[in-house]
Amino acid sequence: MQPSVFFSNASSYVGPHGEPPLSRTGFIILAIIMALFTGPAIILNSTVIIVSLMHKQLRQPLNYALVNMAVADLGTAMTGGVLSVVNNAQGYFSLGRTGCVMEGFAVSLFGITSLCTVALIAVERMFVVCKPLGQITFQKKHAVGGIALSWFWSLSWNLPPLFGWGRYELEGVGTSCSPDWHNQDPKNVSYILAYFAVCFAVPFALILASYTKLMWTLHQVSKMACLEGGAVAKGEMKVASMVVLMVLTFLISWLPYASLAMLVVYNPDVTIHPLVGTVPVYLAKSSTAFNPIIYIYLNKQFRKYAVPFLLCKELLEDDEASEATTVEISTNKVSPA
Repeated sequence: MQPSVFFSNASSYVGPHGEPPLSRTGFIILAIIMALFTGPAIILNSTVIIVSLMHKQLRQPLNYALVNMAVADLGTAMTGGVLSVVNNAQGYFSLGRTGCVMEGFAVSLFGITSLCTVALIAVERMFVVCKPLGQITFQKKHAVGGIALSWFWSLSWNLPPLFGWGRYELEGVGTSCSPDWHNQDPKNVSYILAYFAVCFAVPFALILASYTKLMWTLHQVSKMACLEGGAVAKGEMKVASMVVLMVLTFLISWLPYASLAMLVVYNPDVTIHPLVGTVPVYLAKSSTAFNPIIYIYLNKQFRKYAVPFLLCKELLEDDEASEATTVEISTNKVSPA
């Protein structure tokens, strides 16, 4: 069944003679590219969640936020990522109008939650490392409160299209859905502008301010580590570096998508090829794979447990320890009293 049956603006995704925006080969290439990001994203984010549940040592306040991001990124990969692979393999969106609304809502909910969590982590590191208000201890209640706020904020701004303010529609080459950036109805435009302001501009401003402060303070933290020779200062610098890298990934992944969306809103007559419109979408979704790589690689706690888990070495080490214990017990038994 063709997408034009379900979508009023489907004609924007076909050529003048009714041809699809991409060749069959083009759609297959997009499916493969998305699969290369989606597969690792599912594996790595699942690993972060599982090892955090398995090991109490990882249940630290900052790690709560990292796990929350892993949950949000896993949700994005399982909905937007998997469906993008399937729909591109078919060459069109096959789930109908209801499926489009559900996918658009789910991907937007998880995506904005992830962005808000990046802002939460950046602000937390800024307060702990830069200490603008003196000594502040980031406790469990702060982490839980920030996580709850990120989900509430995202849910509050992604529900309105389900009730008539804004809507979810096809985007790019027509194989995925998102908030409708193209419709010029005043009601829809007002939602898009508000959505952009509170769901991108606000987190972006918090991240940028925290990032600037962190960069300015990093060299001071480095000096502190040299002068005090303490592990605490060195550890703070490593965590700050991790956050800076996460912020840069955020900017690279999401800024092109947000910029293109605002260009379409402010200049509705601009002509953008569907493939050009699809690249920023996939770049934004690729952040679901980059984030866990960053904090598994740069977070010593996560790396200690995640790498053996991924390499299936944890059970082997347990078996070896068990065998060693058995040998020791056996030796004690045969030893003369």
